[in-house]
Amino acid sequence: MGRQEDEVRHPLFARIYMRMSRKRHETEDEYRRQLLDGLSGRVIEVGAGNGLNFPLYPRTVEKVLAVEPEPLLREAATEEARTAPVEIEVVDGVASALPAEDGSQDAVIASLVLCSVPDQSKALAEMRRVLEPGGELRFYEHVIAQKPVPARLQRIADATFWPRVAGGCHMARDTLAAIEAAGFAVERSERFPFTPGAPVPSIPHILGVARRA
Repeated sequence: MGRQEDEVRHPLFARIYMRMSRKRHETEDEYRRQLLDGLSGRVIEVGAGNGLNFPLYPRTVEKVLAVEPEPLLREAATEEARTAPVEIEVVDGVASALPAEDGSQDAVIASLVLCSVPDQSKALAEMRRVLEPGGELRFYEHVIAQKPVPARLQRIADATFWPRVAGGCHMARDTLAAIEAAGFAVERSERFPFTPGAPVPSIPHILGVARRA
């Protein structure tokens, strides 16, 4: 469970996100399947939202511990877990204090969550802590653009309105560099432009696998 100061409540954003996500299966499932393909054993999903990944988990997964701090999203995820193809336990918690023992997980899923955590380094340190040696971090995240003008616009949005209207999301994070700085060895990473149903221009996403040494 997160400390009191780590509680996450974005009820308006949560309602908008859930409404938008009704169409996201049409645009995102291809990437989410790639994210989850080949998983097995014990998995922790950090920032599970309303459970968009849940129907796509392969049956080789033993159990998913799905961590979601926002109450409305967590309630929706709990309902989604009832019809999932694998056992999923949905719990309250934050990325900076994951409710799992050291080295207890075979894989960690970070799916459009590292953009919104208050401190990426703390979140990634926690993900590394709960992974067994050699365990995988699977990531699907949007990141800062490589071209100067779009990157500048992303930074301006982050410094002004975007985190306030998008549940703490930040557009301009260099998440791949943060993953490497946290001590993960990136095995593969694909970069592509994508707009996941949001009323914003297409922004770069990354999809890949990193491993705890």
